[in-house]
Amino acid sequence: MYIHAVSHYLPTEVVGNEHFTQLNGLSNEWIIERTGIQERRKAATGENTNTMAVEVTKRLQEKTDLSTVDLIVGATYTPYDTIVSLAHEVQHHLGIPDIPVVSVSTACSSLLNAIEVAEGYFALNKATRALVIVSEHNTAYNNEQDKVSGHLWGDGAAALLITKERQNEGDFAIKSLLTGGAAHTPKATTGVMMKPMDGGVTMPHGRDVFINACQYMPKASQQILDRCGLTLDDVDYVLPHQANLRISRNVMNTLALPESKLISNIERLGNTGCAGCAIALSEQWDMFQKGQRIVVTVFGGGYSYGAMLVEV
Repeated sequence: MYIHAVSHYLPTEVVGNEHFTQLNGLSNEWIIERTGIQERRKAATGENTNTMAVEVTKRLQEKTDLSTVDLIVGATYTPYDTIVSLAHEVQHHLGIPDIPVVSVSTACSSLLNAIEVAEGYFALNKATRALVIVSEHNTAYNNEQDKVSGHLWGDGAAALLITKERQNEGDFAIKSLLTGGAAHTPKATTGVMMKPMDGGVTMPHGRDVFINACQYMPKASQQILDRCGLTLDDVDYVLPHQANLRISRNVMNTLALPESKLISNIERLGNTGCAGCAIALSEQWDMFQKGQRIVVTVFGGGYSYGAMLVEV
């Protein structure tokens, strides 16, 4: 598989830490020390998961032709409409008839599961060009007055054109991809929850989330390298789920890799859920050099995890 093109969309409103200082007394220094977050983006009135998905698709259309897409896979845990998914909204925008259109949710790991769905369609010869869209409207469900997690969340979206065969020399090769569920662990199903009718986003067991994320992301990263016959010395960058800068640094420390190889956007964007890694990939796309290898590793509530090795 190959990533032929990628785009991202961020709402224009920037919410700094001072907002939470005024709201519930959390200082800028306290938030940065514990999360690394300095600011985040918030969707405007009238924006939602589906509108951001369409907007980011328009941006991808400016880069590449989407008229021959034969599969659309959407991913989110913050749906605007639980019947008309973001993937269906994008199909409606593109006007492409009679193709598979599906949506998946494995919390913040959904990006890799969405790409894995495309991999399955490719393997069965049911598709060759997949549009994968990840979009999160966290602030629609967030309780800003929650001192545990109210300051973590940001909004944004990204889109990727994934192809079965290489389209041109600039494509990024997906060398291997793995995902898994870790719901067998004791607090997996209560660590992070989002119940629209019962309090929105809550994180009753934040420490357990932290501990498991710090275990599963480096573990999955090592597994994906082993599959490809590579070592950590072959890694140029690590792109972890943008949940918490302390988690990202812990992952790098566990892998014994320097922080200079860490890709992070959480400082500017907060936790943008399953869109975070794809947004960062889009932001850095033109900065990568031929031959470089990027390990994308994710962890989400539930719990879910995964890793993907990408080669430029």
